Amino acid sequence: MVKLGLFAGALLWASPGSACRLALVLAMDVSSSVDADEDKLQRGGLAASLIAPDVQAAFFASPDPVALLVFEWSGRYNQQDLTDWVMIRTPADLLGVAETIASSKRSHNDFPTAMGHALGHAATRLRDAPACLFQTIDVAGDGENNDGFGPAEAYDAFPFANVTVNGLVINAAEFEAETELIPFYRDQVMRGPGAFIEIANGFEDYERAMTRKLIRELSAQILGHAATGGDTNG
Repeated sequence: MVKLGLFAGALLWASPGSACRLALVLAMDVSSSVDADEDKLQRGGLAASLIAPDVQAAFFASPDPVALLVFEWSGRYNQQDLTDWVMIRTPADLLGVAETIASSKRSHNDFPTAMGHALGHAATRLRDAPACLFQTIDVAGDGENNDGFGPAEAYDAFPFANVTVNGLVINAAEFEAETELIPFYRDQVMRGPGAFIEIANGFEDYERAMTRKLIRELSAQILGHAATGGDTNG
């Protein structure tokens, strides 16, 4: 559980802005390949990364806020929102999301990996997002798609125009069938302007990798907007 007193001294002040610069969806894998201990590492790692000082600095580097939504995914019918859209205007908003994730309970633990359906859910939720300059989906997982339609079909069927999809590969494969996970994310999941993948060397490395990923995603919006007048998010 993330405690307010523990992190209050590290929080950075943000001046509220009038426009949203980024709608960011964070998608967490809870398929059957993720055991209970690994799930705890994910939830704790994501919560801690959101309130890491450098991540907060990236969130609040601009007066224009970020809209954030977090959900977990596994099988084709198993996507569960952990938060609704939250406008991150102050450190208290960010801390609230981190505490919600840290205290959340896994909705399912026995379903396969339906990556295409997770992407479809993310795209659908983006349609309900606040009006923002950019839209990014951040999907993390430890396995390739093995249920329902895949990423390519999702990109054909759902609205992904001007949406960037980044990947966090949890490279913890114990089986030969999963050794191609990095190429799968690189060739089939990454999509849109400025897209990239980050590698976590096992679930113990999830917090470090997510921290790096969030800093890069949030900083890219500011740098890209400043350099190009907001035409791209690279």
